[in-house]
Amino acid sequence: MPLADPRIRTALPTDEAALAALDRDTWSPLHSVQPRPEADASFFDERHLPGDYLVAVVDGEVAGYLRLVPATPLAVNAHVRQIQGLAVADRVRGRGLARALLGAARTRARDQGALRLTLRVLGHNAPARALYEAEGFAVEGVLPGEFLLDGEYVDDVLMGCRLDT
Repeated sequence: MPLADPRIRTALPTDEAALAALDRDTWSPLHSVQPRPEADASFFDERHLPGDYLVAVVDGEVAGYLRLVPATPLAVNAHVRQIQGLAVADRVRGRGLARALLGAARTRARDQGALRLTLRVLGHNAPARALYEAEGFAVEGVLPGEFLLDGEYVDDVLMGCRLDT
């Protein structure tokens, strides 16, 4: 059953513990090239600021997040925003929360003047790739065997979509 309009907002510094727990709980080699976060690891730091995150709140609890940032610090591609992380709690998975976060990211990126939205996804993450394709993202490039994860070489798939259409 789809969720009834989850509340999506910018992260607050007070969300740190909930976001760190969500990050640990949802970690999987299906979508992460980093080791599982430690229990005492900080979620926010000088490169990962609360303002970079959209947070989905369901029934008063943080249930998902999406990190949206400029693709690079270069002025020549200031028109591009990149999704660098998306997580949804198991308790609400499959109920449209990731789609809601992606929709909010599109809106925020447009509000920031972006014309393109990009992301990277591991080649073996078929559920995420299907979601992104259903939401209008297209494969724009593949870096074959870019990562060695658990003894297997995994492609890095670059996807993007236009925001001005």
